Formats: sequence, structure tokens, C-alpha cells
Amino acid sequence: MRVVVAEDSYLIREGTRRLLEDSGEVEVLATVGSGPELVRAVRRLRPDAVLTDIRMPTVDAAAGEPSMEGIQAAHAIKAEHPAVGVVVLSQYVDETYAFELLRNGAAGLAYLLKDRIGDLDGLLRALREVVAGGSVVDQRVVDALVTRRARITESPLATLTPRELDVLREMAQGRANAAIAEALSLSESAVGKHVNAIFSKLGLTGETQQHRRVAAVLAYLRDPGPLRRP
Repeated sequence: MRVVVAEDSYLIREGTRRLLEDSGEVEVLATVGSGPELVRAVRRLRPDAVLTDIRMPTVDAAAGEPSMEGIQAAHAIKAEHPAVGVVVLSQYVDETYAFELLRNGAAGLAYLLKDRIGDLDGLLRALREVVAGGSVVDQRVVDALVTRRARITESPLATLTPRELDVLREMAQGRANAAIAEALSLSESAVGKHVNAIFSKLGLTGETQQHRRVAAVLAYLRDPGPLRRP
């Protein structure tokens, strides 16, 4: 496999290059230290795959290069060269980064934790998989994704209808019923019914109207993700 390696640390970059080349399966075409350099190297060398750190140094836009981290570089590469596989290495188990990498599709992409560099067989499997158009996500990140999905499923917000979620989003902006009605092109009485349904589904009864609105907004803000996206 013909591979380009991107890593801002010279020692890690060269260590990774040697590790891959010693396997006998990989030819490292270039090693680079920033996202823009990686994109240019792919454009010039047309590798089978790239191996990039998720974090890249900020490049001064005044110097003619925009800031571009690993995930941004991965998206740019896949947009311009869909057949090039991309393996992103990260020290973050946080599933948010995996969501961001895979938001446009998972084909030809892998998200591995950085300590997997020492697992040469696993690294080579990931490279082979993305070159073949498949995808790989580190098991620890998968576990975090499953936990996140369980939290979302258990959230009382999951019981709200799409229109009730719209109303709750407007409530979270501090809007009263009249302003919500105007924003959503509803009657004020319809908004009142949605608000009462929200209180009931979130178990907010027996309190003052103001306290229930505050509690509903807090539930919305504490939700782990997709349910509260507009």
C-alpha cells in the first residue's frame, strides 16, 4: 500500500514511517506535519491511503495556509479523492470526534485511538480496510457510541413529537408563548397545548409555570445530542 503519514511530532512521524515500512506491506510516499501539507501531498502523490493525527498545528492564514486539523483534512481529501482511504488517529475516546469524521459517510474512513500505533497488525488491517472502501472504528469509541445512544433512548425528550421539540427549542431561547407562536407560525393556544404536553411528558407537574419552564429548558440543555439539534 502507498501511504502518506501526517503528524506534527517529528519523532512520532518518523517512528510511524519506520514501523509501517518495516512491515513490508507499506511504502510511505511522504511524511508531513500539517493538514494543508497533507492535502497537497495527496493531490501530488495520489496514495492509496493516508494516516493522519486528529490534531494538527494551527497555520497562520496570513502565510497563505488556513488552519486545518486532521478531520478537516480527511473531509477535504475524501471530497477531492474519494478512492483514497483515510485513517485518523486520536487520543480522544469522545464519540463526538467519531461522529464528526463520519458525518458524511463512513466509506473509506477509520477512527483509531492513538495508542493503537503500537499494534502494527491492527493498523495494517485498518489501512487495508479503508483502501477497500470499508470503515473501522476503535472498539472503545464504539462502546462510547453505544452508551451515548442508550442515554438518548432513555431521555424523556425521546417521547416528544417533532413539533413539541420545536416549541422546546424556542423555550430554550427564552421566548414566551406569544413569541414562540410567531416564530413557528402557530396560534398562541396551540403553543400552550404543546407546552402543557411537554410538561406532562417530562414529568413536570405540581410546580409553578415558571419553574416548569426552567426545568424543561434544563432537560433540553442536558440532552446528550441529536434530539436537541434544530
